[in-house]
Amino acid sequence: MKKLPTIRIAAAIINNERGQTLLVRKHSSQVFIQPGGKINSGETELAALYRELKEELNCVPIRTRFCGHFSAPAANEAEHVVEAAIYWVDIEGPVAPASEIAEIIWVDPKDPGDRPIAPLTREHVLPIASASMR
Repeated sequence: MKKLPTIRIAAAIINNERGQTLLVRKHSSQVFIQPGGKINSGETELAALYRELKEELNCVPIRTRFCGHFSAPAANEAEHVVEAAIYWVDIEGPVAPASEIAEIIWVDPKDPGDRPIAPLTREHVLPIASASMR
């Protein structure tokens, strides 16, 4: 079996006070994903996560907790696999879409509805968010 190219990302699970999980949608996509993004060459996972959250949501993480490494088929790049370092993230201040983010939504991680959600988000992020509700 052919090994698919891997995209390395750092991703955030951000919950609000009602236990809802933040998802984002890029301008170029109809699929909702977790906040975060690609890790640049020479960049640590946390540095990438902090950079992406500032660029995409204008927010600053104040606390992070590592959840694990997970992989799934990439939602926006055919024939690729996304490998994610996933972190719980507490943020300071409100979030607002910026950069390539077209839309943000807060969903119940146990019942996100029938909207299009990326495999990584549906298979790993939302189950972690719902099982570890804080």
